[in-house]
Amino acid sequence: MAGRKKSWQEKLEDDKDLPKIVTVEEGGRFGPRWGLKPGDTLVIPAPREVDELMRMVPPGLVVTINEIRDALARRHGTTAACPITTGIFARIAAEATVEAAGEDGEIRNPYWRTLKAGGVINEKYPGGVELQRELLEKEGHKVERRGKKYVVVDYRERLFTF
Repeated sequence: MAGRKKSWQEKLEDDKDLPKIVTVEEGGRFGPRWGLKPGDTLVIPAPREVDELMRMVPPGLVVTINEIRDALARRHGTTAACPITTGIFARIAAEATVEAAGEDGEIRNPYWRTLKAGGVINEKYPGGVELQRELLEKEGHKVERRGKKYVVVDYRERLFTF
């Protein structure tokens, strides 16, 4: 019999012994595809660290997942932050905030302000592209469709820096 599925909030609070810093090794699983070389260091962040950074972005500004990764790397004194876990934990933070809002109505993490590289709206976040587009436009951003993706126009001009 399968156990109870964890809530998004439980996933957010489960640090899994993270953050963890790893050193890139020759022929290892981290490296060239992320622009890293042997001897470079990579932080695998804790979910709550990603949530904390996402919460810092004020109305009218946006951030990309790459800026979050850069902030995590600076915080931990590493060459880079893991792009895979950072993306996964951003999704967990977004889902957890919507789950918690269902209980008390308060949105604590403005997840719609966290974009993918290139200013692309993350279709995996709660509410999908349409809700995020609406929320971003309410904050004064212009969103356009480019092919199958939705992009915040001139996002670089309103980019939050940590």
